[in-house]
Amino acid sequence: MARRVVIRAEAEADLLDAMSWYKAQRPGLEDEFFLAFDASLSKIRRTPKAFPVVHGDIRRALLRRFPYGIYYFLEGEAAVVIAVFHAKRDPKRWQQRR
Repeated sequence: MARRVVIRAEAEADLLDAMSWYKAQRPGLEDEFFLAFDASLSKIRRTPKAFPVVHGDIRRALLRRFPYGIYYFLEGEAAVVIAVFHAKRDPKRWQQRR
């Protein structure tokens, strides 16, 4: 069953920051990052419970080719994205967002 995905403002800011960083590394790389992000979102929509619970009720979908995860929880018929975080960042930063 396809779910609705809600991206919170903090997660959107994470995404834009990451895209900006990748663009500074190589023009066009931000588009590749966004495509990987979008592919993971599509998987979340299709099979939201397929991804592991990593903290409380927060699940994580890893991006292909990039060291980032999409952190989300399920609420009714929606998957609520709370963070788009680099794997090396302190997880306490996104854990406080729930």
